Amino acid sequence: MSKVYTIAVLVGSLRKDSINRKVALALAELAPANLKLNIVEIGDLPLYNEDIDGASPPAAYSTFRQQVRSSDAVLFVTPEYNRSVPAPLKNAIDVGSRPYGQSAWSGKPGAIISVSPGAVGGFGANHHLRQSLVFLDVPCMQQPEAYVGGAGSLFDDAGKVSEKTRPFLRAFIDAYGKWVEKQSA
Repeated sequence: MSKVYTIAVLVGSLRKDSINRKVALALAELAPANLKLNIVEIGDLPLYNEDIDGASPPAAYSTFRQQVRSSDAVLFVTPEYNRSVPAPLKNAIDVGSRPYGQSAWSGKPGAIISVSPGAVGGFGANHHLRQSLVFLDVPCMQQPEAYVGGAGSLFDDAGKVSEKTRPFLRAFIDAYGKWVEKQSA
């Protein structure tokens, strides 16, 4: 039996009925047997502030860092806000990267899927996030790229991903499973 890799999934949107959360849940359902996807919540993280991140950092910081550290890899599912990632996702990246020299992200194989109701599919957010991942030493899967536009029509009334979208998401998560395995060898 091959190893099962634990994947920390960060969803950039905090909305309860978020399209991005729905995509993350669909990816978890479609994931190959070698991946176990766990959404790591970011909405309760205080804004990163070095003044409160000393000997006794906020419990939310410590819990978040441990969840990322204990994962084998990371997957980002994000909308695009103003050609970048939403503030809560950027904050989570900053919290996980500190204290300096103790980044929870370092060396974890990553991937990004950007999801947007617009036609461009979050291209700007996807590439802006890649810039941060380079600095954080997160080797990011390059292909297949995943920019999902027109996301408002991806799900039925019950919140299930449409049959026409499933093959694309399955191909993406299967490729990510192979990427994580290759990077972890």
